[in-house]
Amino acid sequence: MEKWDGSEGTSAFHVPEWMIQFADQKQEFNKRPTKIGRRSLSRSISQSSTDSYSSAASYTDSSDDETSPRDKQQKNSKGSSDFCVKNIKQAEFGRREIEIAEQEMPALMALRKRAQGEKPLAGAKIVGCTHITAQTAVLMETLGALGAQCRWAACNIYSTLNEVAAALAESGFPVFAWKGESEDDFWWCIDRCVNVEGWQPNMILDDGGDLTHWIYKKYPNMFKKIKGIVEESVTGVHRLYQLSKAGKLCVPAMNVNDSVTKQKFDNLYCCRESILDGLKRTTDMMFGGKQVVVCGYGEVGKGCCAALKAMGSIVYVTEIDPICALQACMDGFRLVKLNEVIRQVDIVITCTGNKNVVTREHLDRMKNSCIVCNMGHSNTEIDVASLRTPELTWERVRSQVDHVIWPDGKRIVLLAEGRLLNLSCSTVPTFVLSITATTQALALIELYNAPEGRYKQDVYLLPKKMDEYVASLHLPTFDAHLTELTDEQAKYLGLNKNGPFKPNYYRY
Repeated sequence: MEKWDGSEGTSAFHVPEWMIQFADQKQEFNKRPTKIGRRSLSRSISQSSTDSYSSAASYTDSSDDETSPRDKQQKNSKGSSDFCVKNIKQAEFGRREIEIAEQEMPALMALRKRAQGEKPLAGAKIVGCTHITAQTAVLMETLGALGAQCRWAACNIYSTLNEVAAALAESGFPVFAWKGESEDDFWWCIDRCVNVEGWQPNMILDDGGDLTHWIYKKYPNMFKKIKGIVEESVTGVHRLYQLSKAGKLCVPAMNVNDSVTKQKFDNLYCCRESILDGLKRTTDMMFGGKQVVVCGYGEVGKGCCAALKAMGSIVYVTEIDPICALQACMDGFRLVKLNEVIRQVDIVITCTGNKNVVTREHLDRMKNSCIVCNMGHSNTEIDVASLRTPELTWERVRSQVDHVIWPDGKRIVLLAEGRLLNLSCSTVPTFVLSITATTQALALIELYNAPEGRYKQDVYLLPKKMDEYVASLHLPTFDAHLTELTDEQAKYLGLNKNGPFKPNYYRY
């Protein structure tokens, strides 16, 4: 069988027959089903929203039923109760959300169609901890179609779409998640996914590392049967490298976050669009002329800065890395220390993956009505805990929007309590998530089917060929036509005509 050439430090990736067929029929990806739901994709976060044609955020955020899902006895239409969601009756609305998402995830749908006959994940028992959205549902149902059994929890207490979780539970997926979980609920849900009689995971799909951490802490013996971990966030990858460096990583792990298709598309293009969406839905503000400081100029920071600059905002950047700092300067942004501009800016956005980027001292010095939010995965970047003191008053304005009021009357506007803004307060572009989800699915297939010895107990990057393959699957959506190398050109460059076209050290 044809093989993908392994680049430096990466084992060869074998191309299954269904992938070859898949590549030969790319035009199929651009075909869209004719049955399209006649509903807007917008999700009003305000609890007062009554627009029946909007997404079911009005159902998601409804406060009519304050009973904890943990205290409810619910069953789906098949009689199963192996799930815990806000309200199983929302499943019909969630199914419509999933159907809409499928229209913008052509490669993942084609992967499901082409590979389900071979079932490359037959026997896989995948436990996942990611944002539970319509896009994640398409990924989960694709994994199921490829033969996997899945159990799922949410990686963020505010990003779950309750109606989508209900639709997955109704379809038979054990899902344990709802919007607005407490910290205790969060860990309880993860435990319910992992600690179940007669079922033990052999693959992990994580976003942030909390699931991996929980298994490592509570059920370390499970790693004896786990074949690999796929991780997609900066925070989670950092945790994996820490384990590897300490010699405590028990299984191979695939670093999806640093794949080109994740960094350049999900992190950059996704955040470039969703930062404006999240800010506009929560604050209704106008961006023109506003002074904004963006902490961090990685791919997420680059996307945020580009979007705000295009809207007429005056954008400052803070950065610790001189290379990223120079990029910011060359892109026309003024590089500052946060202390230098904290009194004058209208918006503070963190996207570093670090902790205590915005401290209580910064918060005390902010101007009245300054908006504070986070675009990084974890809620550690803004020191929200320091604001929960007797002298400060918290006032809930709308869903995911709090005024924190000082004794002198000054207030700041805190979004999503310092958690991930776009997935907590708005939505993200489905097409971009199709790229990430396809990458995740292929990484799971590779780790699950890899012969013993191909991957050691270490953290691996995706093979370059796989990155190029995922990108090529999405090109037909744009009616794009790749130029092909001639034999002479390929020989001149020393390349295989079918790729990979760039070495591992190439920076896109």
